[in-house]
Amino acid sequence: MEWLSAENLVAVATAVLGIIASGVMVWYERRVPRRKRIGYRVQMDNPIGDDVRSGRANRRLGLFDEAPDMTDATLVLLRIENDGSLAVDRDDYTGPEVHGLTAVFTDRTIRGVSVTQPSDTEHLMDHFTAARGFGYEDNTLRIPRVPLNRGDYFKLLVLLSGGDVGREVRLTGGLREGEVRPNRAAAPDDKPPLFSRAARLITIMLTLCVVTLAAIVVAQDDTPPPIGCAGGRLTLTGSTAFAPVLREVAAKYERDCGGDPVIDVDPHGSTAGIRELAAAGAQAVRDGQGSPPAVALSDGPKPAGLPELRENRVAVSVFALVVNDDVRLTNLSTNDVRRLYRGEIRNWRQLGGPDLPVHLVSRDANSGTRQVFQRRVLGRGEIANSSVDCVHKDDPTAAVIRCELDSTDQVLTTVAGLPGAIGYSELNLAERAKGLHSLRLDGDPASVDALERGTSDYPYREIEYAYTYGRPPADSLASSFLTYLARGNGQDVIRTHGHLPCWTPEGLTLCAQD
Repeated sequence: MEWLSAENLVAVATAVLGIIASGVMVWYERRVPRRKRIGYRVQMDNPIGDDVRSGRANRRLGLFDEAPDMTDATLVLLRIENDGSLAVDRDDYTGPEVHGLTAVFTDRTIRGVSVTQPSDTEHLMDHFTAARGFGYEDNTLRIPRVPLNRGDYFKLLVLLSGGDVGREVRLTGGLREGEVRPNRAAAPDDKPPLFSRAARLITIMLTLCVVTLAAIVVAQDDTPPPIGCAGGRLTLTGSTAFAPVLREVAAKYERDCGGDPVIDVDPHGSTAGIRELAAAGAQAVRDGQGSPPAVALSDGPKPAGLPELRENRVAVSVFALVVNDDVRLTNLSTNDVRRLYRGEIRNWRQLGGPDLPVHLVSRDANSGTRQVFQRRVLGRGEIANSSVDCVHKDDPTAAVIRCELDSTDQVLTTVAGLPGAIGYSELNLAERAKGLHSLRLDGDPASVDALERGTSDYPYREIEYAYTYGRPPADSLASSFLTYLARGNGQDVIRTHGHLPCWTPEGLTLCAQD
């Protein structure tokens, strides 16, 4: 029988081994719970000798000058470390005192303390201050709330008098979801292994399983192309803000489908793309053909009067108002933005900013980014264009300088290089630009994550629509590509470029609302 082939038997055996290893790992993790733990141990407890009073040992150690009553002095080296599996933070110490731990040296009196630590954790020294509870009295040493990553440690060299060598040293303190206890390590400076022996064995087993299965897959790389692949030629046009997504998804689709489909990406504005699609569709109808092989992407819904265009909601795009870094404002109210774009604000000092004239850097009339801005934020159109170069006022009667540019890249470059300039852009491109920063609107940030979590009502956002002329055939490249873009592997690319796919649980809600 075919299923009893050598390859299948190896695959089944490997899978069973992987399941067993996973079960062992789960059992081990349940048996050995992950806890926060601070361990301690005495690494040295030695007498200094009767010659301390004469100063010879004092000079040798260089630590304890003019210390009286030290004939029975001892030195104790106490090591304190995070030997658990989780990091310990300052807030994890649960004692009511300012300090975190208390060390008690039975029947001995503390005369001095020196703190040592490895070179890679020198920042721990900042915590050993009196303000953070560090100090000693009689036989009690107060140790601050020192944050320790897994494996971090520090040492305390304590000079004591009275009592005998080897008397008990006890460390106490509370630790949230953890404990403080004597360390069981035998060697003084041994570091605990990153993984236990059982964990290492299980990891090796799982790695062998994965490598074996991968080898089988590679050796039998005769899988067909993804379901739904179609051949032919397709043109993508429309939104320049969404163009980076289209280019990457188109290249990925061509690779996944074996190179037979050819997808041309030619974006030059949402409005222009929709008009071209409508014209191509009308021509195809006159020629007796079906839906043309073209898709137009639009930042927002199509204009009225185009019933033949069929919409597909693809993603939620977030846009941002951006200002030159010399304009040190970070938040504007929607009303302030409307006053700016009505020409009522001529200088940024009128809004509490620097003494700089306002320059409005806008997109051309075909821009979907501009239309979203006017529809979602301004509620109306912008004032008339008054400058060609965005610097000089060509219309002396204009209230402020306003120019129009052909692309988002031009807007960002101009705003970054022109003090007092303000413009708008797709968020992901704005975040990568230098010399400018995005503005909050009414306190809400330009953030896809905030919208996805439902913690923001940021207004400058819009649904990205993909339009076809009528319904393309189910086996056409246009239909296959749209499915790939909106519901298939294209969703990962959409997220990478800072948009929220509509066909996700959070995206479905936002795309249905807007």
